[in-house]
Amino acid sequence: MTGVHLATVEKDDEDVRLDRWFKRHYPQLTQGRLQKLLRSKQIKVDGKKAQASQHLFAGQVVRIPPSVFLENTDGALEKRKEPEVSAKDAEFIKSLILYKDDNVLVLNKPSGLSVQGGTGITRHLDGLLSALRFEKKENPRLVHRLDKDTSGVLVLARTATAAAKLSAAFRNRQAKKIYWALVFGVPEIKEGKICAKLLKCSAEHGGESVRVDEKNGRNAVTLYRVVDQVYEKAAWLELMPLTGRTHQLRVHCAFMGHPIIGDSKYAGAEYQAGYLKHSQSLHLHARGLCMELPDGKILQIYAPLPEKMAESFDFLGFSYKKTENPFQKFPSI
Repeated sequence: MTGVHLATVEKDDEDVRLDRWFKRHYPQLTQGRLQKLLRSKQIKVDGKKAQASQHLFAGQVVRIPPSVFLENTDGALEKRKEPEVSAKDAEFIKSLILYKDDNVLVLNKPSGLSVQGGTGITRHLDGLLSALRFEKKENPRLVHRLDKDTSGVLVLARTATAAAKLSAAFRNRQAKKIYWALVFGVPEIKEGKICAKLLKCSAEHGGESVRVDEKNGRNAVTLYRVVDQVYEKAAWLELMPLTGRTHQLRVHCAFMGHPIIGDSKYAGAEYQAGYLKHSQSLHLHARGLCMELPDGKILQIYAPLPEKMAESFDFLGFSYKKTENPFQKFPSI
């Protein structure tokens, strides 16, 4: 096999994270494999050790090892082909589409579907994106994330230019998001702001966890309001994150003493909702999104509740099918 490949970063990829650049141009390369190549220094940027989170700039040169490619019969290197999506999975992923134009796709991601692959994760959204190309030659691109067990609005970019603009909008907090959550108990203050710095740490049984740490944590702010409640047993919250930290809403709800129902990571054993059929499912849903699209239009879109969460709302008597514009309920932003 011939030597390494050197790729020059184009203008359309300006300020894109290295891991997302690989997802754009080498979608067949799994996140786990990419991390291994980075740790062993087989991938470099301008001849220096690279990190998945570093941002690239036009003109930089990325070193790509031969293992990313296959050698054809002529001895030339070709990109490894990404796995084909089955007809069943293609139909499934297309059924999630809420909005589509030349630049953007918006999906209603179901709970339980990981956005990207990882250890032990073989089926994920990133692996199904080739089914959403339609008339485009390349896969749509992820520009933000939702936790595996969080459902709701997820935005994809259909071009490199759109990806850069949308990623910047999310990074600069220009995209406004509303989440619905069902929590244990009812906050005494019915509308307010949670300001609690968050720090990532290792979970007891492996994986990633987050805790409140005012000394070492990163700034995290969430607006909330109680939409409805059932006595003092449970409350329906609308949440608007003003920052985008990992597990922010889950940790902030637990921090104020009202963890989200079904949150096995941040709700202690003393929190039980046995009166609900789906009490073990995380009751957190990315309900709405309001942002400017690459063509200048303002998109305001909502994702209907997933079946399990809707059953819980129905059981508790919450009228969720016709609600007021939630973005007007947070005038301070």
